[in-house]
Amino acid sequence: MVEREAWSMGRGATRPAGALRMRMIHSKPPARGWLGWVIRNGLPARGLAREVNAWRLRNIPHLWRGFWRIVTARALRIPHACGALQLAVVRADGQIIDYGLASLRLVTTAGVNYLVDALQNLVEPENFRFHGIGTGSTAEAVGDTALVTELTTQYSPDNTRATGSLTEGASANIYRTVGTNTVDAAVGIQEHGILTQAATGGGTLLDRSVFSVINLANGDSLQSTYDFTINSGG
Repeated sequence: MVEREAWSMGRGATRPAGALRMRMIHSKPPARGWLGWVIRNGLPARGLAREVNAWRLRNIPHLWRGFWRIVTARALRIPHACGALQLAVVRADGQIIDYGLASLRLVTTAGVNYLVDALQNLVEPENFRFHGIGTGSTAEAVGDTALVTELTTQYSPDNTRATGSLTEGASANIYRTVGTNTVDAAVGIQEHGILTQAATGGGTLLDRSVFSVINLANGDSLQSTYDFTINSGG
């Protein structure tokens, strides 16, 4: 959502003045009605831009890879952890394109091991706040420890991942982080990861998501909203 305010500076003045505030809002996965939320935010729908609906249609196979696993676990009341990634592009001219839900994958073994270390006070769990993006299209696997082809000098600033926020999601069992990466070169983004450091080339990978390509031009930004849900039970 973009809000603009402008006013003239005195009678007859032609010099513009004002303020620009930008605020991006993504819906939060609900504790109930999760299936409807996925449908609304991940599938083509009436009233959306043609570009968004076309992308959502192409992205269905990527969304399905995680969707059926989560549905099965929920149906059988099996405790599980899962990630949900939503994406929006902010063009260099200020245009906002909200693509919605991009992926329901994939918590890694390395990420789980890091959280066990955090419970022993060996590392800090809040380090999982850095958003990496890349051009790799290889499907996610639990053994992933990095993005397949992460950006380097295309990041602005170079070799630096976005630092995300640290907030609670729609309920107390959901961790949410929101980060925005700006690029200074044309790139086709197909993967995203949550990692423990800002500098590229290292850090522990909590979650990796692969989705249909989103093309960014020089000066564009990609906002990623990641929700990490841990369900209780047993």
